Amino acid sequence: MVPERETLRERTPAGSTAAGRPRTARLDQPGVPRRRILPEYDPEAFGRFSERIARFLGTGRFLVWMTAAIILWVAWNTLAPRDLRFDEYPFIFLTLMLSLQASYAAPLILLAQNRQDDRDRVNLEQDRKQNERSIADTEYLTREVAALRIGLGEVATRDWIRSELQDVVKELEERHDGHRHGSVVFPAERSPGRDADDR
Repeated sequence: MVPERETLRERTPAGSTAAGRPRTARLDQPGVPRRRILPEYDPEAFGRFSERIARFLGTGRFLVWMTAAIILWVAWNTLAPRDLRFDEYPFIFLTLMLSLQASYAAPLILLAQNRQDDRDRVNLEQDRKQNERSIADTEYLTREVAALRIGLGEVATRDWIRSELQDVVKELEERHDGHRHGSVVFPAERSPGRDADDR
């Protein structure tokens, strides 16, 4: 009997104002996509397409093809029989076609430049971060080298050891020469005032 009451409670809204409330979409479920009036397009694909066109417009091949097309257009509309001509002498249709081409070329070139500016900005930011990391690494290595130099200043170097050994050899030679002449180099007993570090 209890489960029936729960199902009734779920089906009918409770309270006096619940019956008059319109049903809204649930927040835990994705909404129904709206119909769009304008067609959708992929901006990345369109940007790549515009870059290809802008790259082609900036080549000598485009200039050669356009010059050949204009020469052919003018030659056909001047030298062909009058019935086959489609654009008479002021070449209004040619002017219209060139204006149309220019009106599409300028925004495509600007779009390609904007994409290139975005790429340059990202590359500049990455270069700046890389430079900051390199500077930090260089400063760290400089501090490490300075610490090593300070540490090596307290370590016995080869030249210092060589000079100390030469001093010891000279002292031994002097003692040896003094022993040969009869002087006592190593006394048998130590004097009472000397400590163990004087050995």
